[in-house]
Amino acid sequence: MRSNEEFGYPQFDVRGAMPLTNTQDLYPDMLQNITVYRLDVDENRRFYSDTEEMAFLLLEGEAQFDWDDGLTPKTEQARRPSCIDDPAYCLHVPRGVQVSASNISGRGDQKPCEVLVQSTGNPDRFAPVFYTPETTRRETFGQGQFEGKAQRTVSTFFDYDSAPYSNMVCGEILIPQGGWSSYPPHEHPQPEVYYYRFGHPNGFGACFLDGAAYQIRDRSFAAIPGGKYHPQVNAPGYPMMYVWMIRHFDGYPWTERNFQPEHQWLLEKG
Repeated sequence: MRSNEEFGYPQFDVRGAMPLTNTQDLYPDMLQNITVYRLDVDENRRFYSDTEEMAFLLLEGEAQFDWDDGLTPKTEQARRPSCIDDPAYCLHVPRGVQVSASNISGRGDQKPCEVLVQSTGNPDRFAPVFYTPETTRRETFGQGQFEGKAQRTVSTFFDYDSAPYSNMVCGEILIPQGGWSSYPPHEHPQPEVYYYRFGHPNGFGACFLDGAAYQIRDRSFAAIPGGKYHPQVNAPGYPMMYVWMIRHFDGYPWTERNFQPEHQWLLEKG
């Protein structure tokens, strides 16, 4: 992967799909298939894989998720007017489960909704889980550091600690205006993808990958190879949310961060 390919500014195609990565020819080193779908009012999309686990994250709008694992069909509805102001819902299923995502905003706001779908190979079976704001781990860090300039709220839908049966990690990070995240700079061997959203279309910031700076814009994304330090910052007046997605290595799951040595002193008390 060339350095100028580590950041992307995609657009929705005529089908309402916006691929970020896939394991064939679009950032294959990320080891994940990630696409954002825009669903119009009353539109429905169906998903199925014999070989891959899948996560369905509602970015904004009103959606209904239906899934059938061969035992008991399930249905859940979710409403998220804003990805900045409102918490998320995420459905996580193993291979072999049929899922449909529908825009039900015709019963409410009558707006398109956006759903991010993350998937990767996993031969194991597990019970599907529908994460709600009440069942999602949500933690705020950095309140007492750097005059609050690195405060961020981390929502973790699933990771190795909570879902060791999964080959993926999926979560969101909310950064107040003019704040830093992934700070102090850290890295890990496993590849990671960030997908950025702002509450305002003119929002912007910067991501640093081993010193190279890339402009963050609404709906941009970073494809971060393992081993690269990746702090980021957003401009004053523009709170930012980004989805963070990691693919575990087989036999070597992501469980920790390695801080950049020259900045590690920032973690010392006092």
